Amino acid sequence: MVVGAGPVGLAAAAHLAERGLDFLVLEAGDGPAAAMAGWGHVRLFSPWRFNLDQAARRLLEADGWTAPDLADLPLGAQIVTGYLEPLTALPALAGRVRYGAKVVAISRDGVDRIRTDGREHTPFLIRLATGEELTARAVVDASGTWPTPNVLGGSGLPAHGEPQAAAYLDSALPDVLGADRDRFAGRHTLVVGAGHSAANTLLALAQLAAQAPGTAVSWAIRTGAATRTYGGGDADALPARGALGSRVRALVDSGVITLHAGFSVRSVSVDGGRVTVTARSGERVTADRIVAATGFRPDHTIASELRLDLDPVLGSTRALAPLIDPNRHSCGTVPPHGVDELTHPEPGYFTVGAKSYGRAPTFLMATGYEQVRSVVAALAGDWAAARDVRLELPETGVCSSSAALSADDAACCGTPASAAEGPRGLSTGIAGDLLTLPVVRAATAATGGCCG
Repeated sequence: MVVGAGPVGLAAAAHLAERGLDFLVLEAGDGPAAAMAGWGHVRLFSPWRFNLDQAARRLLEADGWTAPDLADLPLGAQIVTGYLEPLTALPALAGRVRYGAKVVAISRDGVDRIRTDGREHTPFLIRLATGEELTARAVVDASGTWPTPNVLGGSGLPAHGEPQAAAYLDSALPDVLGADRDRFAGRHTLVVGAGHSAANTLLALAQLAAQAPGTAVSWAIRTGAATRTYGGGDADALPARGALGSRVRALVDSGVITLHAGFSVRSVSVDGGRVTVTARSGERVTADRIVAATGFRPDHTIASELRLDLDPVLGSTRALAPLIDPNRHSCGTVPPHGVDELTHPEPGYFTVGAKSYGRAPTFLMATGYEQVRSVVAALAGDWAAARDVRLELPETGVCSSSAALSADDAACCGTPASAAEGPRGLSTGIAGDLLTLPVVRAATAATGGCCG
């Protein structure tokens, strides 16, 4: 059973199909990649050739599918309609993806978390929101973190008054220049967060400010400088990504965006149709709207009856945590990892994709593709392939910094199609086997630490 029909979940399905393993994909939304479709207006910074899983591409091309121009930068919506929807329509996947199938709990059939005898030979029990129950010999959870964004509060707790101000808050990546334009045009918006989704929204708001009189843009970050967001500039291995950080910096320098650094949100209050955000330092910003671009966190509630070995800090597997620790790694220095690092004490249960990284913002889609390739090889009994894990990732860019990364640096990011001229956008993932960087190869049993 695969939970989630996003790019990584469907990549798992493609690998399962190639190996002739029986599978079913359960998706809570009404179509593939429901979360990505929600930010379909975003243009990725990496071209098509970096965002295709290789097993999925093999299946598609065998069916006569023609890949888009691999040098083009796709919109999120184009990945859904031009890649993932055709993938789910293939004979190998057709009828094996169920929509509107929200998983609410996973356990063992007739066995709770305490019982050990015979556990590994007992099928998993997957309960849906409708009450329907299904069984499987293995579960690959690729449900992601999009439904559980981080809070505004700088201490990891909701800011005082945050729930009461919900009507004035937007989550990450609103369609500022399209469907959501009326909420922002002619108004003052405060963007909170220092990551990719914050940069995306800032650029869109800056363009809106040039079009709609009265539109103002403020930006609050917890750190004392915006180095993380500005990124690698011209040194970035992906020029479009480097250009994004440079453009945000230019807008701050020119005064189009008002930056409030060292702003750790303590409270939110509503008065007279406007909302005031107060920092722990006492500084205040009053605006009409707030965009909370503060990242995401995993929700392991559905697996509470399973035996999980979660790192107490990140919420990833304990073995994976030192390899992705944002205090030591950027998204470009994460070492190769696969089934061994993703294994829990519960045999046959694997969390993959963005959810596997817990609260670390260092996930890239290429990492998820390699994770599922490794996990599916292990499920097929091909342990040589499962442990031959390979990644090659860019080491500079918006997600890289000499400073520690924060949860603000969400994995989901990009630039609206109309937000700027020239290179545009950020990517949720980069297919590492196509980057022109040295190949890093390691068995998944490698120890943690920066890979250099």
